[in-house]
Amino acid sequence: MEIPKILIVPFGDVAAQVMAALCESVAEILGKPCYLGDSLPVPTAAFNARRHQYSAETLLGNLHPGNALRILGVVELDLFVPELNFVFGLADPSGKRALIALPRLRQQFYRLAPDEVLFNQRAVKEAVHEMGHTLNLDHCRDRRCVMAFSNSLQDTDYKNDRFCLRCAGRLHW
Repeated sequence: MEIPKILIVPFGDVAAQVMAALCESVAEILGKPCYLGDSLPVPTAAFNARRHQYSAETLLGNLHPGNALRILGVVELDLFVPELNFVFGLADPSGKRALIALPRLRQQFYRLAPDEVLFNQRAVKEAVHEMGHTLNLDHCRDRRCVMAFSNSLQDTDYKNDRFCLRCAGRLHW
């Protein structure tokens, strides 16, 4: 019997080292093997010219886990959902799929000096957070838990990349 795996795929161009680091960290934190899939094209319908952003819902709808236990899409695009200015990520628990956006996790987005260590920490936290939603976890009231809601980068930076004891106990694969 094949071991269930997590599939991580880029939409368009995402640096190979970012993808590899995400896969390694997600596998370690979630305790499931991870593998990288081929890049998917960015659907032209996802771009909203008025907002100069991409629809997270449209991109999420283009993710299909296939034989994987879960799928995570990664984009170098600024994402939105209709009711918010932007999102760091989005998940569809029933579809076992999640998506994260990298641009706003980088210091350079805010005209600050690059910090690759901080960027990688943020990307892992957002990836694990969205994958947690695919495992039917809601937002957690413990601000240090990876499942805490991030309304800003300060929230993301404050929380850990791990589940609190309560959330860890509710994980069901």
